[in-house]
Amino acid sequence: MKIGILSQNASLYSTSRLVTAAEQRGHQVMVVDPLLCYMDITSHRPSVYYRSRKLDAFDAIIPRIGASVTFYATAVLRQFEMMGVYSLNESVAISRSRDKLRALQLLARKGIGMPVSGFAHSTKMSEELIKLVGGAPLVIKLLEGTQGKGVVLAETQQAAESVIDAFRDLDEYFLVQEFIKEAEGADIRCFVVGGKVVASMMRKAKSGDFRSNLHRGGTASQVKLTPEERKAATRAADAMGLSVAGVDILRSNHGPLVIEVNSSPGLEGIEKSTEKDVAAIVIEYIERHYQPKNPNNNKTKGKG
Repeated sequence: MKIGILSQNASLYSTSRLVTAAEQRGHQVMVVDPLLCYMDITSHRPSVYYRSRKLDAFDAIIPRIGASVTFYATAVLRQFEMMGVYSLNESVAISRSRDKLRALQLLARKGIGMPVSGFAHSTKMSEELIKLVGGAPLVIKLLEGTQGKGVVLAETQQAAESVIDAFRDLDEYFLVQEFIKEAEGADIRCFVVGGKVVASMMRKAKSGDFRSNLHRGGTASQVKLTPEERKAATRAADAMGLSVAGVDILRSNHGPLVIEVNSSPGLEGIEKSTEKDVAAIVIEYIERHYQPKNPNNNKTKGKG
């Protein structure tokens, strides 16, 4: 097959591993920066150009789309879908998972366990919002934050009100969530491929922090999942309509709680901590599910 990888940086670990895994299995691979693409959206002849070259030979696309370029990159991916190219994760599924509020609403609709979460527009509702999630300590998250950025632990009522007021002054949208103390600064990343958890790791926050992101100094180790955790992870990925997803789970006193579903999960931490060739598993999934181009028979996975 001819496989395109939508990525802004070919040297990133995840991108380079996918290239290597695909080439080792006999496929031709090209890394395409979506921001350097432009499109002819004519209904009868949809096409994508990259550095003045028309891209019309791909059989499959692997989207590795950064959060900051979601809008344009998903438009490029949608154009490939219109051309009948198989996408590992479809554009609509990526868009819904990137909208944190929408994603939580979809998870809630499916009855998937999550921390108690609140959302409001008016600062006049700050006190009620804090009460809604059980009071301080609580977590405040910017809707646009990634990799632990824009996530604040407010340990007191006064601190929570101050952070909420500050975010409101910046005209930022945010979520307020209960703080799961018993998680002790750790979460579990479940790597889901085709409705199955193929690898998992526990991420532990560095001393003095509650955010377990590896980019923020957290550490990773292999972990054995419970059946409930596996089910929560696969149901969360399915709720977003994602074939490949990184589902983050907290262990709480009342069962596993999903806190995020990532449509472009990194490979470095999960491969190094589990010693599994996750990149090859992803390529194998594409091989099993790829179908010849048929632009008039595209189906969108998931709802909402």
